[in-house]
This record gives sequence, structure tokens and C-alpha cells, in this order.
Amino acid sequence: MSTVTARGPGDPAGTARRLARCALAAAGGAVVVLLAALGSVGFLILLSGLAGLAAAAVGLWWFVAHRGLLRLLGAVLAVGSPAAVLALYVLGGVWVVALVSLALWAVALGCARSALRRPGEGPRTVRGVPARRPLRPVLIMNPKSGGGKVGRFGLVERAEKLGARVILIDPERENDVEALARGAVAEGADLLGVAGGDGTQALVAAVAAEHDLPFLVISAGTRNHFALDLGLDRTDPAACLDALTDGEELRVDLGSVSGRPFVNTVSFGVYADVVQHPEYRDAKAGTAIELLPDLLQGGAGARLDARADGKRLPAQQALLVSNNPYATPDPFAPGAAQRPRLDGGRLGVIGIRVEGAVQAAELAVRGTQSEALNVLTARRVEVTGNGTADGTGSIAVAVDGEALNLPTPVVCVLRPRALRVRVPRDRPGTTPPPPPLDWRRILRLALGNPPSARSGA
Repeated sequence: MSTVTARGPGDPAGTARRLARCALAAAGGAVVVLLAALGSVGFLILLSGLAGLAAAAVGLWWFVAHRGLLRLLGAVLAVGSPAAVLALYVLGGVWVVALVSLALWAVALGCARSALRRPGEGPRTVRGVPARRPLRPVLIMNPKSGGGKVGRFGLVERAEKLGARVILIDPERENDVEALARGAVAEGADLLGVAGGDGTQALVAAVAAEHDLPFLVISAGTRNHFALDLGLDRTDPAACLDALTDGEELRVDLGSVSGRPFVNTVSFGVYADVVQHPEYRDAKAGTAIELLPDLLQGGAGARLDARADGKRLPAQQALLVSNNPYATPDPFAPGAAQRPRLDGGRLGVIGIRVEGAVQAAELAVRGTQSEALNVLTARRVEVTGNGTADGTGSIAVAVDGEALNLPTPVVCVLRPRALRVRVPRDRPGTTPPPPPLDWRRILRLALGNPPSARSGA
């Protein structure tokens, strides 16, 4: 009796094989198009494109790291280099070749990433443990958060109708959010929740974790990174309240930086120095442009020595430590702003050290392969200032976007699965980031060889 293998639309292996073959064909087509024009324009297209990218990176470095004439020249170079390359293609009559080759390469990348996805992988909702309805939920809400989302979405009224007690933060006063949460616990709260930014979320989450209470995230902040990675609806904060009546519970990691909790990231170096300035809140771009030359070149910013487990990261200009690693350090890659999971028990670490225009160009051309970029994971990260600017033994730190100064050494760790997060059973979920491109796996798929379990497919 022979075995029949399905080859229709329901055949994931066949679909992956066809996509892999399409990727190889499109990549080969992109090369053929260039080779066909090799005598006159093939190398010109390739070299001028790379040169334009490098020149734009040099111009951007001059713009952010200098003032005066060099900053002006940098702006001209950053904008003019891509324009000059485009003009060269048009005037030289090669723009069609370049456009066709670029389009084929884009098709190749799209098919390759689709071929490497797990069969049937789409928007993903991690299922938790069914949760009973809380009897005395307490929700802390910041009416100013997210430009007034609490009022705009009627969160107070909706929460109270569902039986929750709401504590409104007074925007005219200094509020000790942690004290409010502890007071609620002392009065018998059996669930704590927050409608506010990630910094406020972290403070209340730590109290919930300390007392082993469920924690409810309401996506009423500006960016809502934590809500994004939990798969919550960021467009409708009121939908998060469904967790009170039809919820389930997830266990996720909670970060700690020198004893202070964080749910997303801890930033050191240039960004942390910039957010220390009060004017940054109202004029982010202008403040950063004004301060960056001193921070990058003028000695005002501290260089950071860090140790991630056993690996040394000396003299970093910027360092990002995240509660579980992000999908990729490439800001232009699909899914770059997402963490595939929040219960992996490891910190993500990204360090950057750019000494000048040459390294800036190398980073632009080589991307994540550049020596200027360190990307790794660790269970413990210790950061010290290398020649701390103020000489006090403390360094600037941005914890979930909140500006702080912490004494060195600053230690980041995770408390694995310490936080019980209550989420709605019906929620959008998360889109899994595309897998890293591996052309050897693509070739094996195209030839009909199933990838090994070790490859992760």
C-alpha cells in the first residue's frame, strides 16, 4: 500500500518548497539583470548604490555629532547622496535596470521569509490559564497618559460598571504610584491594574508580583510597548477591561535594574543622557539635535563599560537592556520593535560604539554584522561609567522611558515568570517576527529536503 502525500493548498511543506524556489529564482533574476548590463552599468549600479549609502551615513554622523559648517555639510550629504545616486541612474539611463533588480530582490526576500515561517504561522495568541473574575479589582489611571486616553475612551465609567474601583492620579501633584498600589493591597484588592505609560505599569506590576496578585495592563499610554508584546489591542484601551469578566492569566518575566522594576527596557548612554533634560518632553527632536554633539564628541556623555554575563562590552556610547530580547536590532527589519516572548528568562542586550564617520559608514553598509554593534543575551548585565561625566559615581539611566540617575555599578536582572498578567481571552495577539534569513535552508527547502529540527523550522 503506497503512501499518498497531499500537494494541494493544505500542503505546508509543498508551499514552503514553492516559496523557496521562487526566492532563489527571484534572487538569481536580480543577479542576471545586473550581469546582463555588466559591460556598461552593472558594476556602476552596485558600487554607486553602496557608495551613496555610505556617504549618507557619513553625512548623518556629521549632522548629529557636530555643529556649524560640518553639520550643514552633513545635512547636505545625508540628503544629497541618495538624490545624487538616483539622478545618476536616471541620467545614465540605468534606472530601469536598477528598479527591476531591486524589485526582484524584494520578491526574493519576501518569498524567502515566507518559506522559513512555520506552517500556518500567522497572528499568534498565547493561551494562558483560565482566570476567575476578581472580586475587588483596583485600577490606577493616569488621565494625562497617551494624550488623555482615559477620558477619550471612557475608561473610568467602563471599569466601574464592571465592578472595579478606580484611583485617578492627580496630574497637578506628585503621586507615589507604588504607595497607591500598596494601599489598595492593604484594603483587600485581589487584582491591580494600570491605565498609563510603561513606567507606571512597571511600578504597580512590582507590587502585584510581590503579593502574587494578577496584574491588568490597560493600553492607555503613548506607545504601549508592553501591551503590544502581550498581544493586547492598542487601538482600543477599553477592550483590555474585558479581562475582568472574560480573562486568562499569563506568567511573564519582570525586570529589575538596581532594585527598580521594568517591563520593557533600560537605556544607558546617549539616549539616557538626552531624556534627563526637562525640555526633551516638549521638544524631543530639537533637544536631541542640540545635545548630541557634546554627548558624542564633546566629552559630556559618559562612555559605558558593561559586562553581560562573561562578555565585556567596553566604552559603549549607548546600551539597551530589554526584558527578553527584541526580534532584531535592525530598526528597518519587519517586527524589529517586538519581543517574540516575555517568559524566556534572558535579557536582551544591544550595545553601540561608533567612533567616527568611517564606523558610521561601516555600520550603514554591514548592518548587524558591523563591529560597531554588539547584540547578545544574558542573565545579568552590570554597567559602570567609564570616566563618568559628573564624577559622582552615578550614571544616567532611562527606565521604561523614565529619566533616573543610579549609582554604579547598575545591575540588570530578570525575575523569571514573576508576574501574573491578566489579559482578555479574546485579543488580537502578536505577529511572530520573520525568521532570520538563511539561504542554505532556502536551498535545502527548494531541493525538497526537509530542514532539520536543529534549524528551528
